[in-house]
Amino acid sequence: MTISEQTNQKLERVIRKISQKFPNLSDTGIVTDIHLRVVQESGELSVFDDDDNEITRCVIEQWIDNKDDDFYAEVVQALRKVFHRKSDIVDQFGILKPFSVVLENEEHENMGEIYVADDDTLIIGGDIMNGLDEDLDRFMKELLK
Repeated sequence: MTISEQTNQKLERVIRKISQKFPNLSDTGIVTDIHLRVVQESGELSVFDDDDNEITRCVIEQWIDNKDDDFYAEVVQALRKVFHRKSDIVDQFGILKPFSVVLENEEHENMGEIYVADDDTLIIGGDIMNGLDEDLDRFMKELLK
């Protein structure tokens, strides 16, 4: 899925609203994760803290009625790009580190890790991991010969 400019702007606005809710102060909050919930049918993106308090919400028109089987995988990749591009803002959230930004579906099931704010942690996913199972299978076959 290619992110439209309008979607990109809305996602950046969501990041700014989170930063307004959790400004970088010397007394950081205890929140440990930010939960993004996407409803595939309505395109609604809601943001919650650990206590299920809503931080912000918006509708991403590009995601409304998206019937793709890999919808959530594509949304994870799209969100990762925006969050990493805006890492200067995300890393300054007034939240106790390390914290994560995770994507959930409407049933609150974890669909993927979007961002980890910790100097020593990096999420490996997307293109780096594509085909890993096949590579490991080939390696094991060669090893067992």
